[in-house]
Amino acid sequence: MTETAFEEENGLAATAGGAGQQSQHSRVANWLRDRIIEGEFKPGDRIPEVATCRRLGISRTPLREAFKVLAVERILTLQPNRGAIVTPVSAEDVDNAMIVMSTLEGLAGELLCQHITDEEIEALSALTQDLGTHHAAGDLLGYFKVNQEIHRRIMQGARNPLLAETLSNLIDRFARYRFDGNRTPERWARAVLEHQHIMIAIAERDAKLLGALLRSHVGNGWRVARSKAFPERTKG
Repeated sequence: MTETAFEEENGLAATAGGAGQQSQHSRVANWLRDRIIEGEFKPGDRIPEVATCRRLGISRTPLREAFKVLAVERILTLQPNRGAIVTPVSAEDVDNAMIVMSTLEGLAGELLCQHITDEEIEALSALTQDLGTHHAAGDLLGYFKVNQEIHRRIMQGARNPLLAETLSNLIDRFARYRFDGNRTPERWARAVLEHQHIMIAIAERDAKLLGALLRSHVGNGWRVARSKAFPERTKG
């Protein structure tokens, strides 16, 4: 795959040299993950190997390696003679995941306030400002990636490796549903405001408030996403 092909298709360029350089299959995995998050490939859809290889200008080897990466994350399911399909999930699956995620994110926020440094607060404040920039530009995917980075930094700032590992796995697996939670203009604007309140609680190191805000934030987004992803199962 040429660098130009990826820049045109995904806006993602590998860093020349050093630890930041990504392998070809890692970049393909990132591209597929974004397409699944945005809903181009939906649960139950088969990823078309030939068409995807042509689209990206690659051979099947990096694509199949990317399939393996996303299968470990349970985003894709590998099936004999069918290749890779986007892993189907039920409303109950995501309901249960969001309960766990909101609880763990709340706990992560509470622990974060015990350990966070001034430098980490400054970095999170800058990311929160970036959210507003992406929102103003109407860039939902860019917004979502910054949003995910904020949540990951809160998770990592808790200084609890087991919590971070568990939450990270859930964040990756159910990312598309959190993305869908901001698809309505009203919810997206509200989410930006919620992040501003979250940032104030972080800056003040208010563990109780931050935990409550994070639990509410996750639940609010899922209520919107659920009505779109599973309209027939959404309770009035």
